[in-house]
Amino acid sequence: MQDYKKLEVWKKAHIFVKEVYVITVSFPKEEVYGLVSQIRRAAVSIPTNIAEGSGKASKTDFGRYLQIAFGSANEVEYLLLLSYELKYLNQDQYEGINTQMEEIKKMLSGLIKSVNRPL
Repeated sequence: MQDYKKLEVWKKAHIFVKEVYVITVSFPKEEVYGLVSQIRRAAVSIPTNIAEGSGKASKTDFGRYLQIAFGSANEVEYLLLLSYELKYLNQDQYEGINTQMEEIKKMLSGLIKSVNRPL
């Protein structure tokens, strides 16, 4: 078990979620229960699974939760691309948020490899 708040990837994912909430406020009203809800749920899932997994007793369990977080990151990455192509995000918004997502995915990938490395 470890304190998830000390993990850099959790910190970045937490900041990312807050940014997702800010940028999705301007989406069309008809997307509130569709795309906005889906993006926010998937984004929140990233730091949530890191936090939950860090409280598990084994590295194997932690690794599984990190994999789930990585899957949610992929989901968000696609939904943001879709949002950009639907013109709900401008190019600057998309590039900024996508850069954050890429960094989180790289960090998650490294942590997954580290957790799965045999002793």
